[in-house]
Amino acid sequence: MADLSNIRIDGGRLWDSIMEMAKIGATPKGGSKRLTLTDLDREGRALFTSWCEKAGCGVAVDEMGNIFARRPGTENGLAPVMMGSHLDTQPTGGKFDGVLGVLGALEVVRSLNDLKIKTKRPIEIANWTNEEGSRFAPAMVSSGVFAGVYTKDFAYACEDQEGKKLGEELTRIGFKGDEPVGTRKIHAFFELHIEQGPILEAENLDVGIVTHGQGQRWYEIDLTGFESHAGSTPMPRRKDALLGAARIVELVNKTALAQAPLAVGTVGMLNPYPNSRNVIPGTAFIACEFRHPDDAVLSVMDARLREGVQAIAKEIGLSYEIRQIFYYQPVAFDKECVAAVRRAAQHFGYTHRDIVSGAGHDACYIARVAPTSMIFTPCVDGVSHNEAEDIKPDWATAGANVLMHAVLEKAEVVG
Repeated sequence: MADLSNIRIDGGRLWDSIMEMAKIGATPKGGSKRLTLTDLDREGRALFTSWCEKAGCGVAVDEMGNIFARRPGTENGLAPVMMGSHLDTQPTGGKFDGVLGVLGALEVVRSLNDLKIKTKRPIEIANWTNEEGSRFAPAMVSSGVFAGVYTKDFAYACEDQEGKKLGEELTRIGFKGDEPVGTRKIHAFFELHIEQGPILEAENLDVGIVTHGQGQRWYEIDLTGFESHAGSTPMPRRKDALLGAARIVELVNKTALAQAPLAVGTVGMLNPYPNSRNVIPGTAFIACEFRHPDDAVLSVMDARLREGVQAIAKEIGLSYEIRQIFYYQPVAFDKECVAAVRRAAQHFGYTHRDIVSGAGHDACYIARVAPTSMIFTPCVDGVSHNEAEDIKPDWATAGANVLMHAVLEKAEVVG
Protein backbone atom coordinates (compact mmCIF):
# COMPACT_ATOMS: atom_id res chain seq x y z
CA MET A 1 0.00 0.00 0.00
CA ALA A 2 1.33 3.42 -1.01
CA ASP A 3 2.28 5.84 1.76
CA LEU A 4 -0.17 8.74 1.40
CA SER A 5 0.77 10.55 4.59
CA ASN A 6 2.43 13.48 2.81
CA ILE A 7 0.21 13.62 -0.27
CA ARG A 8 -1.15 17.13 -0.84
CA ILE A 9 -2.70 19.12 -3.67
CA ASP A 10 -0.93 21.99 -5.42
CA GLY A 11 -2.52 24.96 -3.66
CA GLY A 12 -0.92 27.56 -5.92
CA ARG A 13 -2.27 25.90 -9.06
CA LEU A 14 -5.73 25.63 -7.52
CA TRP A 15 -5.73 29.34 -6.67
CA ASP A 16 -4.52 30.27 -10.16
CA SER A 17 -7.33 28.22 -11.71
CA ILE A 18 -9.95 29.94 -9.55
CA MET A 19 -8.61 33.35 -10.54
CA GLU A 20 -8.56 32.40 -14.22
CA MET A 21 -12.19 31.23 -14.10
CA ALA A 22 -13.10 34.47 -12.30
CA LYS A 23 -12.06 36.47 -15.38
CA ILE A 24 -15.11 35.06 -17.18
CA GLY A 25 -17.96 37.32 -16.15
CA ALA A 26 -15.76 39.47 -13.91
CA THR A 27 -17.71 42.31 -12.26
CA PRO A 28 -16.51 45.85 -11.41
CA LYS A 29 -16.50 45.11 -7.68
CA GLY A 30 -14.35 42.01 -7.95
CA GLY A 31 -17.02 39.32 -8.19
CA SER A 32 -18.36 37.08 -10.94
CA LYS A 33 -21.56 37.04 -12.99
CA ARG A 34 -22.07 33.82 -14.93
CA LEU A 35 -25.79 33.24 -14.88
CA THR A 36 -26.64 29.70 -15.85
CA LEU A 37 -26.91 28.89 -19.57
CA THR A 38 -25.81 32.35 -20.67
CA ASP A 39 -22.94 32.88 -23.09
CA LEU A 40 -20.64 33.51 -20.12
CA ASP A 41 -21.70 30.21 -18.56
CA ARG A 42 -20.89 28.51 -21.86
CA GLU A 43 -17.45 30.13 -21.83
CA GLY A 44 -16.81 28.94 -18.27
CA ARG A 45 -17.98 25.43 -19.15
CA ALA A 46 -15.71 25.33 -22.17
CA LEU A 47 -12.69 26.36 -20.13
CA PHE A 48 -13.45 23.78 -17.46
CA THR A 49 -13.94 21.06 -20.08
CA SER A 50 -10.64 21.91 -21.76
CA TRP A 51 -8.83 21.70 -18.42
CA CYS A 52 -10.39 18.30 -17.70
CA GLU A 53 -9.39 16.95 -21.09
CA LYS A 54 -5.82 18.18 -20.59
CA ALA A 55 -5.84 16.29 -17.27
CA GLY A 56 -6.59 13.09 -19.20
CA CYS A 57 -10.25 12.85 -18.27
CA GLY A 58 -13.01 11.64 -20.54
CA VAL A 59 -15.83 14.20 -20.56
CA ALA A 60 -19.56 13.43 -20.88
CA VAL A 61 -22.62 15.69 -20.72
CA ASP A 62 -26.11 14.53 -19.80
CA GLU A 63 -29.49 15.81 -20.96
CA MET A 64 -29.54 18.47 -18.22
CA GLY A 65 -26.13 19.83 -19.18
CA ASN A 66 -24.43 18.30 -16.15
CA ILE A 67 -20.75 17.77 -17.02
CA PHE A 68 -18.88 14.68 -15.81
CA ALA A 69 -15.10 14.33 -16.20
CA ARG A 70 -13.81 10.82 -15.50
CA ARG A 71 -10.34 9.73 -14.39
CA PRO A 72 -10.18 5.97 -15.02
CA GLY A 73 -9.59 3.46 -12.26
CA THR A 74 -7.84 0.10 -12.51
CA GLU A 75 -11.30 -1.50 -12.33
CA ASN A 76 -13.08 1.00 -14.53
CA GLY A 77 -16.40 -0.85 -14.47
CA LEU A 78 -16.92 -0.02 -10.79
CA ALA A 79 -19.09 2.91 -9.77
CA PRO A 80 -16.93 6.04 -9.43
CA VAL A 81 -16.23 8.25 -6.47
CA MET A 82 -17.56 11.64 -7.54
CA MET A 83 -16.76 15.15 -6.36
CA GLY A 84 -17.90 18.52 -7.62
CA SER A 85 -20.21 21.50 -7.34
CA HIS A 86 -21.28 24.25 -9.79
CA LEU A 87 -19.86 27.04 -11.95
CA ASP A 88 -22.95 29.25 -12.30
CA THR A 89 -23.23 32.33 -10.08
CA GLN A 90 -25.63 34.86 -8.67
CA PRO A 91 -26.09 38.15 -10.59
CA THR A 92 -23.69 39.80 -8.12
CA GLY A 93 -21.84 36.66 -7.10
CA GLY A 94 -18.37 35.99 -5.80
CA LYS A 95 -15.42 34.06 -7.21
CA PHE A 96 -15.67 31.05 -4.91
CA ASP A 97 -19.28 29.92 -4.39
CA GLY A 98 -19.48 26.60 -6.22
CA VAL A 99 -16.31 27.25 -8.20
CA LEU A 100 -14.10 26.13 -5.32
CA GLY A 101 -15.81 22.73 -5.34
CA VAL A 102 -15.46 22.21 -9.09
CA LEU A 103 -11.90 23.43 -9.44
CA GLY A 104 -10.86 21.88 -6.11
CA ALA A 105 -12.02 18.56 -7.57
CA LEU A 106 -10.06 19.22 -10.76
CA GLU A 107 -6.97 19.98 -8.68
CA VAL A 108 -7.36 16.65 -6.88
CA VAL A 109 -7.25 14.89 -10.25
CA ARG A 110 -4.29 16.97 -11.46
CA SER A 111 -2.34 16.24 -8.26
CA LEU A 112 -3.08 12.52 -8.44
CA ASN A 113 -1.77 12.58 -12.01
CA ASP A 114 1.40 14.43 -10.94
CA LEU A 115 1.97 11.93 -8.15
CA LYS A 116 1.13 8.95 -10.41
CA ILE A 117 -1.39 7.62 -7.89
CA LYS A 118 -3.75 4.96 -9.21
CA THR A 119 -7.13 4.11 -7.72
CA LYS A 120 -9.24 1.01 -7.97
CA ARG A 121 -12.43 2.97 -8.64
CA PRO A 122 -12.72 5.71 -11.23
CA ILE A 123 -12.85 9.27 -9.92
CA GLU A 124 -15.24 11.79 -11.47
CA ILE A 125 -15.67 15.56 -11.35
CA ALA A 126 -19.20 16.96 -11.68
CA ASN A 127 -20.36 20.43 -12.69
CA TRP A 128 -24.09 20.62 -11.97
CA THR A 129 -26.32 22.91 -14.06
CA ASN A 130 -28.37 25.73 -12.49
CA GLU A 131 -27.45 25.23 -8.86
CA GLU A 132 -28.09 28.86 -7.98
CA GLY A 133 -31.62 29.12 -9.34
CA SER A 134 -31.09 32.84 -9.87
CA ARG A 135 -32.09 32.69 -13.54
CA PHE A 136 -34.30 29.59 -13.56
CA ALA A 137 -36.17 28.68 -10.36
CA PRO A 138 -36.02 26.36 -8.50
CA ALA A 139 -32.40 26.05 -7.44
CA MET A 140 -30.45 22.78 -7.84
CA VAL A 141 -32.92 21.72 -10.50
CA SER A 142 -30.46 19.60 -12.52
CA SER A 143 -29.13 17.62 -9.56
CA GLY A 144 -32.80 17.35 -8.60
CA VAL A 145 -33.62 15.75 -11.95
CA PHE A 146 -30.60 13.46 -11.53
CA ALA A 147 -31.94 12.35 -8.14
CA GLY A 148 -35.52 11.90 -9.36
CA VAL A 149 -36.96 14.87 -7.47
CA TYR A 150 -38.04 16.66 -10.67
CA THR A 151 -38.82 15.43 -14.14
CA LYS A 152 -36.73 16.47 -17.10
CA ASP A 153 -39.80 18.02 -18.74
CA PHE A 154 -40.46 20.13 -15.64
CA ALA A 155 -36.88 21.41 -15.70
CA TYR A 156 -36.90 22.13 -19.42
CA ALA A 157 -40.07 24.20 -19.02
CA CYS A 158 -38.62 26.50 -16.32
CA GLU A 159 -38.57 30.08 -17.58
CA ASP A 160 -36.42 33.09 -16.79
CA GLN A 161 -37.82 36.60 -16.46
CA GLU A 162 -37.65 37.08 -20.23
CA GLY A 163 -39.70 33.95 -20.88
CA LYS A 164 -36.75 31.91 -22.15
CA LYS A 165 -36.98 28.22 -21.29
CA LEU A 166 -34.20 26.26 -19.62
CA GLY A 167 -34.36 23.45 -22.18
CA GLU A 168 -34.10 25.85 -25.10
CA GLU A 169 -31.16 27.66 -23.54
CA LEU A 170 -29.36 24.35 -22.95
CA THR A 171 -29.64 23.68 -26.67
CA ARG A 172 -28.65 27.21 -27.63
CA ILE A 173 -25.33 27.13 -25.75
CA GLY A 174 -24.58 23.60 -26.97
CA PHE A 175 -24.72 21.78 -23.65
CA LYS A 176 -27.80 19.57 -23.95
CA GLY A 177 -26.07 16.21 -23.91
CA ASP A 178 -27.27 12.77 -24.93
CA GLU A 179 -26.66 10.85 -21.70
CA PRO A 180 -29.96 10.08 -19.90
CA VAL A 181 -30.12 11.95 -16.60
CA GLY A 182 -29.60 9.91 -13.47
CA THR A 183 -28.26 6.75 -15.11
CA ARG A 184 -24.68 7.39 -13.99
CA LYS A 185 -23.87 5.32 -10.91
CA ILE A 186 -22.08 6.89 -7.93
CA HIS A 187 -20.22 4.98 -5.21
CA ALA A 188 -19.83 8.11 -3.04
CA PHE A 189 -20.09 11.87 -3.57
CA PHE A 190 -18.19 14.71 -1.89
CA GLU A 191 -18.75 18.44 -2.33
CA LEU A 192 -16.22 21.06 -1.26
CA HIS A 193 -17.77 24.49 -0.69
CA ILE A 194 -17.24 27.75 1.15
CA GLU A 195 -19.32 27.94 4.31
CA GLN A 196 -21.29 31.03 3.22
CA GLY A 197 -21.61 31.88 6.89
CA PRO A 198 -19.46 33.29 9.71
CA ILE A 199 -18.98 30.34 12.06
CA LEU A 200 -15.68 28.81 10.91
CA GLU A 201 -13.83 32.10 10.58
CA ALA A 202 -15.20 33.38 13.90
CA GLU A 203 -13.97 30.23 15.65
CA ASN A 204 -10.63 30.30 13.77
CA LEU A 205 -11.18 26.84 12.30
CA ASP A 206 -9.69 25.40 9.12
CA VAL A 207 -12.46 23.03 8.03
CA GLY A 208 -16.14 22.36 8.58
CA ILE A 209 -17.36 18.76 8.53
CA VAL A 210 -20.91 19.01 7.24
CA THR A 211 -23.24 16.52 8.90
CA HIS A 212 -26.63 17.86 7.80
CA GLY A 213 -28.25 20.23 5.31
CA GLN A 214 -31.16 22.46 6.27
CA GLY A 215 -34.57 21.85 4.84
CA GLN A 216 -36.06 24.64 2.79
CA ARG A 217 -39.44 25.94 1.67
CA TRP A 218 -39.63 28.64 -1.03
CA TYR A 219 -42.82 30.57 -1.75
CA GLU A 220 -44.24 32.97 -4.30
CA ILE A 221 -47.11 35.21 -3.21
CA ASP A 222 -49.32 37.38 -5.44
CA LEU A 223 -51.36 40.11 -3.76
CA THR A 224 -54.12 41.91 -5.66
CA GLY A 225 -55.73 45.12 -4.47
CA PHE A 226 -56.80 48.14 -6.51
CA GLU A 227 -54.59 50.83 -7.98
CA SER A 228 -55.89 54.37 -7.62
CA HIS A 229 -54.80 57.97 -7.17
CA ALA A 230 -52.41 58.53 -4.28
CA GLY A 231 -53.78 62.00 -3.53
CA SER A 232 -57.52 61.61 -3.79
CA THR A 233 -58.19 58.13 -2.39
CA PRO A 234 -59.04 58.27 1.35
CA MET A 235 -56.98 56.00 3.55
CA PRO A 236 -59.92 53.83 4.74
CA ARG A 237 -60.93 53.11 1.11
CA ARG A 238 -57.54 51.93 -0.11
CA LYS A 239 -56.67 48.39 -1.15
CA ASP A 240 -52.91 48.85 -1.08
CA ALA A 241 -51.10 45.70 -2.24
CA LEU A 242 -47.72 47.08 -1.19
CA LEU A 243 -48.97 47.66 2.35
CA GLY A 244 -49.92 43.98 2.45
CA ALA A 245 -46.50 43.03 1.13
CA ALA A 246 -44.78 45.14 3.80
CA ARG A 247 -46.72 43.36 6.52
CA ILE A 248 -45.80 39.99 5.02
CA VAL A 249 -42.10 40.96 5.16
CA GLU A 250 -42.55 41.55 8.89
CA LEU A 251 -44.51 38.30 9.23
CA VAL A 252 -41.69 36.26 7.64
CA ASN A 253 -39.13 37.88 9.93
CA LYS A 254 -41.15 37.30 13.11
CA THR A 255 -41.94 33.71 12.13
CA ALA A 256 -38.24 32.87 11.78
CA LEU A 257 -37.27 34.70 14.98
CA ALA A 258 -39.86 32.66 16.87
CA GLN A 259 -37.91 29.50 15.96
CA ALA A 260 -34.45 30.78 16.96
CA PRO A 261 -31.60 30.03 16.83
CA LEU A 262 -31.58 27.71 13.80
CA ALA A 263 -34.46 29.10 11.75
CA VAL A 264 -34.00 31.72 9.06
CA GLY A 265 -36.62 33.51 6.98
CA THR A 266 -36.10 35.89 4.07
CA VAL A 267 -38.07 37.96 1.60
CA GLY A 268 -35.70 38.18 -1.36
CA MET A 269 -37.97 39.74 -3.98
CA LEU A 270 -40.77 42.30 -3.77
CA ASN A 271 -42.22 43.77 -6.97
CA PRO A 272 -45.13 46.25 -6.67
CA TYR A 273 -47.16 47.37 -9.70
CA PRO A 274 -47.39 49.86 -11.34
CA ASN A 275 -44.46 51.13 -9.28
CA SER A 276 -45.35 54.77 -9.87
CA ARG A 277 -44.77 57.45 -7.25
CA ASN A 278 -48.38 58.75 -7.18
CA VAL A 279 -50.33 55.51 -7.69
CA ILE A 280 -51.44 53.21 -4.89
CA PRO A 281 -50.00 49.81 -5.87
CA GLY A 282 -52.66 47.48 -7.19
CA THR A 283 -50.60 44.29 -7.14
CA ALA A 284 -47.44 43.02 -5.49
CA PHE A 285 -45.31 39.91 -6.04
CA ILE A 286 -43.28 38.47 -3.15
CA ALA A 287 -40.69 35.68 -3.10
CA CYS A 288 -39.84 34.40 0.37
CA GLU A 289 -38.36 31.36 2.08
CA PHE A 290 -37.83 29.52 5.35
CA ARG A 291 -34.97 27.19 6.33
CA HIS A 292 -34.49 24.89 9.33
CA PRO A 293 -32.81 21.50 9.96
CA ASP A 294 -36.00 20.08 11.57
CA ASP A 295 -38.84 19.31 9.16
CA ALA A 296 -41.45 19.64 11.90
CA VAL A 297 -40.35 23.21 12.57
CA LEU A 298 -40.53 24.00 8.85
CA SER A 299 -44.13 22.79 8.91
CA VAL A 300 -44.92 25.09 11.83
CA MET A 301 -43.47 28.06 9.94
CA ASP A 302 -45.39 27.10 6.81
CA ALA A 303 -48.68 27.13 8.71
CA ARG A 304 -47.85 30.47 10.36
CA LEU A 305 -47.11 32.04 6.98
CA ARG A 306 -50.34 30.83 5.41
CA GLU A 307 -52.46 31.93 8.36
CA GLY A 308 -50.71 35.30 8.51
CA VAL A 309 -51.05 36.04 4.79
CA GLN A 310 -54.75 35.22 4.94
CA ALA A 311 -55.28 37.56 7.90
CA ILE A 312 -53.27 40.39 6.32
CA ALA A 313 -55.12 40.15 3.02
CA LYS A 314 -58.51 40.09 4.73
CA GLU A 315 -57.76 43.17 6.85
CA ILE A 316 -56.68 45.28 3.86
CA GLY A 317 -59.23 43.89 1.39
CA LEU A 318 -56.80 42.08 -0.88
CA SER A 319 -57.09 38.83 -2.75
CA TYR A 320 -54.04 36.59 -2.74
CA GLU A 321 -52.43 33.44 -4.05
CA ILE A 322 -49.59 31.64 -2.27
CA ARG A 323 -47.56 28.91 -3.97
CA GLN A 324 -44.84 26.74 -2.50
CA ILE A 325 -42.45 26.42 -5.44
CA PHE A 326 -39.58 24.57 -3.82
CA TYR A 327 -39.22 22.18 -0.92
CA TYR A 328 -36.79 19.62 0.29
CA GLN A 329 -36.53 17.93 3.60
CA PRO A 330 -33.55 18.36 5.90
CA VAL A 331 -30.69 16.09 4.87
CA ALA A 332 -28.58 13.85 7.11
CA PHE A 333 -25.36 13.09 5.23
CA ASP A 334 -23.92 9.57 5.10
CA LYS A 335 -22.14 8.70 8.33
CA GLU A 336 -19.28 6.87 6.63
CA CYS A 337 -18.63 9.71 4.18
CA VAL A 338 -18.74 12.18 7.07
CA ALA A 339 -16.26 9.99 8.95
CA ALA A 340 -13.95 9.91 5.91
CA VAL A 341 -13.93 13.72 5.86
CA ARG A 342 -13.23 13.83 9.59
CA ARG A 343 -10.35 11.37 9.28
CA ALA A 344 -8.84 13.44 6.46
CA ALA A 345 -9.03 16.64 8.54
CA GLN A 346 -7.46 14.88 11.51
CA HIS A 347 -4.72 13.44 9.30
CA PHE A 348 -3.53 16.96 8.42
CA GLY A 349 -4.04 18.31 11.92
CA TYR A 350 -6.57 20.85 10.66
CA THR A 351 -8.78 22.43 13.28
CA HIS A 352 -12.36 21.48 12.54
CA ARG A 353 -15.90 21.13 13.83
CA ASP A 354 -19.17 19.54 12.79
CA ILE A 355 -21.51 22.01 11.09
CA VAL A 356 -24.98 22.16 9.54
CA SER A 357 -25.27 23.74 6.12
CA GLY A 358 -27.61 26.72 6.11
CA ALA A 359 -27.57 26.90 2.32
CA GLY A 360 -28.87 24.43 -0.22
CA HIS A 361 -26.35 22.46 -2.28
CA ASP A 362 -26.41 19.85 -5.04
CA ALA A 363 -25.05 17.41 -2.45
CA CYS A 364 -28.41 17.59 -0.67
CA TYR A 365 -30.12 16.00 -3.68
CA ILE A 366 -27.30 13.60 -4.56
CA ALA A 367 -27.57 12.29 -0.99
CA ARG A 368 -30.88 10.73 -2.07
CA VAL A 369 -29.16 8.41 -4.55
CA ALA A 370 -25.59 7.97 -3.21
CA PRO A 371 -23.62 8.17 0.05
CA THR A 372 -22.68 11.84 0.33
CA SER A 373 -20.94 14.40 2.49
CA MET A 374 -19.60 17.96 2.28
CA ILE A 375 -16.51 19.88 3.33
CA PHE A 376 -16.69 23.57 4.24
CA THR A 377 -13.93 26.16 4.18
CA PRO A 378 -14.26 29.50 5.99
CA CYS A 379 -15.11 32.65 4.08
CA VAL A 380 -14.22 36.19 5.12
CA ASP A 381 -16.88 37.70 7.41
CA GLY A 382 -19.27 34.94 6.32
CA VAL A 383 -20.12 36.93 3.17
CA SER A 384 -21.45 35.10 0.10
CA HIS A 385 -23.81 35.82 -2.80
CA ASN A 386 -21.96 39.12 -2.93
CA GLU A 387 -19.14 40.46 -5.08
CA ALA A 388 -17.12 40.98 -1.88
CA GLU A 389 -17.11 37.22 -1.17
CA ASP A 390 -13.56 36.19 -0.28
CA ILE A 391 -11.50 33.32 1.07
CA LYS A 392 -7.79 32.85 1.80
CA PRO A 393 -5.57 30.62 -0.36
CA ASP A 394 -4.65 28.52 2.68
CA TRP A 395 -8.34 27.79 3.31
CA ALA A 396 -8.84 26.62 -0.26
CA THR A 397 -5.75 24.40 -0.01
CA ALA A 398 -6.87 22.84 3.28
CA GLY A 399 -10.34 22.09 1.93
CA ALA A 400 -8.96 20.48 -1.22
CA ASN A 401 -6.45 18.41 0.78
CA VAL A 402 -9.29 17.03 2.90
CA LEU A 403 -11.32 16.39 -0.25
CA MET A 404 -8.47 14.45 -1.86
CA HIS A 405 -7.90 12.18 1.13
CA ALA A 406 -11.61 11.50 1.66
CA VAL A 407 -11.96 10.61 -2.03
CA LEU A 408 -8.88 8.37 -1.95
CA GLU A 409 -10.27 6.48 1.02
CA LYS A 410 -13.41 5.66 -0.96
CA ALA A 411 -11.72 5.12 -4.32
CA GLU A 412 -9.06 2.77 -2.85
CA VAL A 413 -5.46 3.45 -3.79
CA VAL A 414 -3.69 0.71 -5.79
CA GLY A 415 -0.02 -0.10 -5.29
